[in-house]
Amino acid sequence: MKDYDDTISFLGQWGRFQQIVFFLLCASILPNGFGPFSVVFLTDIPSHHCLVPEVNLTQEWRNAIIPIEVMNGKQEQSRCSRYRLDVVRNLSAQGFIPDSGVSLTDLEQEGCVDGWSYSRKMYKSTIITEFDLVCSDQWKQPFTSTVYFLGVLMGSFFSGQLSDKFGRKPVFFTTMALQTFFSFVQIFSPSWTVFSILLFLSGLGQISNYISAFVLGSEILTGNVRVLFSSLGVGLSFSFGYMMLPLFAYFLRDWKSLLLAISLPGLLYIPLWWFIPESPRWLISQGRVEEAEAIVRKAAKKNKVKAPKVIFKDCGAHANETETTPKEHYNVFNLLRTKNIRSTTVILCLVWFTLSTGYFGLSLNTSQLHANPYISCFLSAAVEVPAYISSWLALRYLPRRLSVICILLVGGVSLYCIQLVPQSLSGLSVALEMLGKFAITAGTALMFAFTAELYPTVLRNTATGTCTAVSRAGSCIAPFLLQMGVYYKYLPHIVLGTLAVVSAFAAFFLPESFGRPLPQTVQQMHIGDSMTCPFTTRKEHSKPVVLFESQL
Repeated sequence: MKDYDDTISFLGQWGRFQQIVFFLLCASILPNGFGPFSVVFLTDIPSHHCLVPEVNLTQEWRNAIIPIEVMNGKQEQSRCSRYRLDVVRNLSAQGFIPDSGVSLTDLEQEGCVDGWSYSRKMYKSTIITEFDLVCSDQWKQPFTSTVYFLGVLMGSFFSGQLSDKFGRKPVFFTTMALQTFFSFVQIFSPSWTVFSILLFLSGLGQISNYISAFVLGSEILTGNVRVLFSSLGVGLSFSFGYMMLPLFAYFLRDWKSLLLAISLPGLLYIPLWWFIPESPRWLISQGRVEEAEAIVRKAAKKNKVKAPKVIFKDCGAHANETETTPKEHYNVFNLLRTKNIRSTTVILCLVWFTLSTGYFGLSLNTSQLHANPYISCFLSAAVEVPAYISSWLALRYLPRRLSVICILLVGGVSLYCIQLVPQSLSGLSVALEMLGKFAITAGTALMFAFTAELYPTVLRNTATGTCTAVSRAGSCIAPFLLQMGVYYKYLPHIVLGTLAVVSAFAAFFLPESFGRPLPQTVQQMHIGDSMTCPFTTRKEHSKPVVLFESQL
């Protein structure tokens, strides 16, 4: 409906009804901070070496049976090999002593045929220790995270269409139930394959639940409250949930208990069905005007204001006009039809891909930042709070293109500088990585508004949905990007820093949207704006755009 906000303005913006919807939806987003990053603890690889069975060996040979290798400049016990047990046993029985009666370098080695012995210092168990995802099966460790993000990718593709067809509220609660159920069922996984399938399904529910909550709040709330919800409300709720994860993981050191703890909170949201209404906007779009009016009248009663006798009086006329007016249908191919739109789309996809790869790469790398992974995970989550606040301030007062360029440069330079820090200053390395995480998180929040402001109404949902789908591809490869650190410790940071600098240069050629009205047609897109100075501003500045389901 064209003047929906004006029609329901008699409700006010911050009455009891809006407060209930705002805080309950924010609370429902908290568990979404658990899912994407629980794999940090579920798939962490503890120190391990080949298991030495209880056989007749002297203590000297038991200590020496695991070869010493140089890893990352340090001497460590081999993780995937040992000296042949039968040979060592014979030497031990004959009274030979390691490095005295026999040279260890001359002994034949074998794989971990009896399994592995894992350190219990940090974890009682992870899925790595449960299913022995090490050595020849170590590729399954990053692939497990990728499987989850493939579920997120599929969920982001389908959730908007389901929400448009069946309504915001049913999809919101159904996906919340799916997320809770499959997270819980993972506890009983008999194998890594079953665990991965259930993890994929959990990813489907996680992103769909997040998007449905976002859309529902954006359509019910109005004015400044809507902007606050779609920026700070959603972002900070996700961050607070993320910060709770290391607390759960610290007290629950085995993977099954951790999964139980992050799945059970979903049961607490069942009563929300009776407090969170369906979106009146969506009901009107489906021709269910009476149901929409009933919701608004209940809202007026909660806010203690009087509703007019007929609230949506022009819906019928508006609907008839919509039915008789032919409309051109737009799709993803329209994003590449003209040179102006095509260049904007390609650059935005590059920036989105960079930000998503960087965000999930740095988030999943938290177990390597500090000797204590619980502390590093909490720091990674806490840094998102000032990042979301900074992005909100930037949206209000700074040009979009300038903000994105500066954010990308800050993130890229900080990641480059990590390799220059001496090993004795590990705290500085952590600070630089957290600065990079801050910049990338803020940039991700900025790009939602910037992307939506660049495209006309007829392409806005399609464009932002396409960009976010490309970004999900970045999250899928992030776990494998971290594995490049095996060849050179700082290689993942160099790759992410290079992507950020290249994207900052490309963002210079984007149009500016700050202070300009939103384009309504393709012809109104900012043509020739890409070469203007990114430091110019306008006296009047546009409000951050409220995004809807297909834009996520």
